[in-house]
Amino acid sequence: MKLKTHLFQDLMTWLKEHFGNPETLMTLVWIVVKIVLIYIIARICIKIADKTISHMVAAREKSPLKFDKRRSDTIGKLIHNLIAYTVNLVAIMLILGQVGLNLGPLLAGAGVLGLAIGFGAQSLVKDVITGFFIIFEDQFGVGDVIQIDQFKGTVEEIGIRVTRIKSWTGEVHIIPNGNIKQVTNFSTYNSIAIVDVAISYESDIDRTLSVLKEVVGHIHEHTNKIVKEPEVLGVQMLGTSELKIRVIAECLPNTQGEVGRIMNAQIKKQLDAYGIEVPYPRVVNYMKSDRGEGA
Repeated sequence: MKLKTHLFQDLMTWLKEHFGNPETLMTLVWIVVKIVLIYIIARICIKIADKTISHMVAAREKSPLKFDKRRSDTIGKLIHNLIAYTVNLVAIMLILGQVGLNLGPLLAGAGVLGLAIGFGAQSLVKDVITGFFIIFEDQFGVGDVIQIDQFKGTVEEIGIRVTRIKSWTGEVHIIPNGNIKQVTNFSTYNSIAIVDVAISYESDIDRTLSVLKEVVGHIHEHTNKIVKEPEVLGVQMLGTSELKIRVIAECLPNTQGEVGRIMNAQIKKQLDAYGIEVPYPRVVNYMKSDRGEGA
C-alpha cells in the first residue's frame, strides 16, 4: 500500500513539474493540434482521391471501347488502397515526428529496403505500371481483336501484369504488359471490306457496273453487318487477261472478312445469272511453218 501511495505521489509531482509550466502546456497543446490537422488533411486527401477515381472510372465506362465494369471496379479499389496506404504512411511518419521520434534511421532503412526491392523487381513494376496505363487509357478492352507484334487475336483478359489474347486458331498468348510496345486495335472503329471483281475484256463494263450496284444494294438490305450501302468504285486495274472492278463496304468492326465472303458469293451468283464472264487463264498456240518444206 505504501508503494502504491509513493508511486502516485511521484506521478503527481511529475505532472506538476511538466504541465504546471504554461509554456510546456502550450507546446503540448500545439503538438496535439498539429497531429489533429495532419489526420484531417490525410482524410481529405483520401476523399479527393476517391472522387477522382470514381470520375475516371465513370468516364471510361462511357468510352466507345468495351470496358469490363468488374475490372474497372477492381482497379479503382486497388488505386484507392494504394493511395490510402501511402497517405496514411506519410501521416503516421509526420505524427511520429511531432512526438519527438527520430525518423532518420527509419527512413534510411526503408530507403535501402525499397532500393533492393526495386532492383529485384524492375520487370514486375514495369508490367504493373503498363497494365494501369492500358486500362485507364482504353488502349483496348476485353473482347477486342488486337495485334501485338506478331500475335493477333481476341483479348480474353487484361491483368495488372499480363494480357491474354486468343488467336482464331485457338492458341492463347500470354504477354507481359511491360513487353507491349505497339498495339493495333481492329475493334474500335468500323472496318472496310474490299472486293475486287475480275471480268474479261469482252464483257460490257457499263452493264457489269449496273449489275454490281444492284447486287450490293441487295446485300446491304439483307446483311446487318454492313452499316451503309456498299460503293462500286469502278475499274481498279487493267490486267493481262482481265479487268478488276473494286467494290467497298463499310461494316461493323472486324467483320470485313465475313462481309467480303458474302459479297464474293452473291456477286458471283449475279454475274452468272446475267451471263457476265469471269476470266480464266487462256493459252494460244501458234504453229510455226517450216520454211524449208517443199523446197
